[in-house]
Amino acid sequence: MANSSSIPHFLLLLLAGTRQLQLLHFCLFLAIFLAALLGNGLIISTIASDHHLHTPMYFFLLNLAILDLGAISTTVPKPMSNSLRNTRDISYSGCATQVFFFFFFLSAEYFLLTTMSYDRYVAIFRPLHYETLLGSRVCVHLAAAAWASGALNALLHTANTFSLPLCQGNAVDQFFCEIPQILKLSCSTSYLRELWLLVISICLSFVCFVFIVVSYVQIFRAVLRIPSEQGHHKAFATCLPHLTVVSLFVTTAFFAHLKPSSISSPSLDLVLSFLYSVVLPSVNPLIYSLRNQELKAALSKLMSQYPLKA
Repeated sequence: MANSSSIPHFLLLLLAGTRQLQLLHFCLFLAIFLAALLGNGLIISTIASDHHLHTPMYFFLLNLAILDLGAISTTVPKPMSNSLRNTRDISYSGCATQVFFFFFFLSAEYFLLTTMSYDRYVAIFRPLHYETLLGSRVCVHLAAAAWASGALNALLHTANTFSLPLCQGNAVDQFFCEIPQILKLSCSTSYLRELWLLVISICLSFVCFVFIVVSYVQIFRAVLRIPSEQGHHKAFATCLPHLTVVSLFVTTAFFAHLKPSSISSPSLDLVLSFLYSVVLPSVNPLIYSLRNQELKAALSKLMSQYPLKA
């Protein structure tokens, strides 16, 4: 029986067996990583520089972009480095750090998405009291609560996971360190403590999900009663991107961790993890900017201040 403290490093999943395919995976990860940096960086810069966007909705969107950058910066650089160096190694401390920060950014993002649904609910149902109910101090407190909750959640899970004795070797069946994959290496009965923490987190996530669903059911019922076609368009333009991001985030992350064992396979686990950990942080800026005329106008204004020189 190997104690977790005696394991100097873990072995991540080898995505390709030949050097050419390894370099191809490096280029793929690099392209997605740069797209995420560009998209989220533009959203952060645009919102920060345009005072017209200093509203609760865009303040939360700015926080979401920062969390997306943090999440993809936690998972992608290591497999990129391993592909270049033709290795699978990640140190024990590096693996624990990766688990903490990924769980932190993921948890904080989910709590923030719940907060953003409350923001849309207040905007539709209490527009005259919007500035009062979601003043600058309230927004800062809500965002800070999302970040702090994510940090606490990540700390509890990381500390508990890496205190378990590992009896099944050190090969992680994933391209980054993920708690479910670490649990597979633990002793047959020792992982039950972490499973209870996961159950509590799942229950909390389910409560947040119910809150989001109920909020949007009420929102869409109210929007459909608006007689103006322009009112419909404006309401859907601000609500649909958030609902799209929530749907993609919840379906991929929940299915990755809660799918029946009968349909589980290493390739399916890899695809699902790739979707919610790499693809989503890259496409979120695109989803939020497609139908948002204010954001597109502010982005065009920002880009016009720095014209490309031939």
